[in-house]
Amino acid sequence: MAKATTPAPASSAASMTGAAHNYAVVVDGGRQYRVMEGQELEIDFRHLPAGSEVVFDDVLAVSKAGQLTIGKPKVKGAKVKAEVLGLVQGEKIYVQKFARRKNYRRRTGHRSISTKIRIASISA
Repeated sequence: MAKATTPAPASSAASMTGAAHNYAVVVDGGRQYRVMEGQELEIDFRHLPAGSEVVFDDVLAVSKAGQLTIGKPKVKGAKVKAEVLGLVQGEKIYVQKFARRKNYRRRTGHRSISTKIRIASISA
């Protein structure tokens, strides 16, 4: 799963609705993310070194200076650029198999790898 961290918003009603912030809604890996410049989040694993750039072309909505543009289905010409910060391992997930009365028990686990990025720019 992707985890997103956002900058601390101001305590006004306008900032709670997103009217004061520039943000975009992008699609990556079948999931939609609401991103702002400077935000760090984890996306699905990609073979990219730290410092490289990721460009999201599938932008569903863009809000600049309080004006919202919604695409049909995508906003034409809109791009979100992000910088790769590195790879991150997720929490360990345990998978258990069990068959009653058969003396069969198996427990395995894995940690999925994600790519951590920072949103650099939103262009509409």
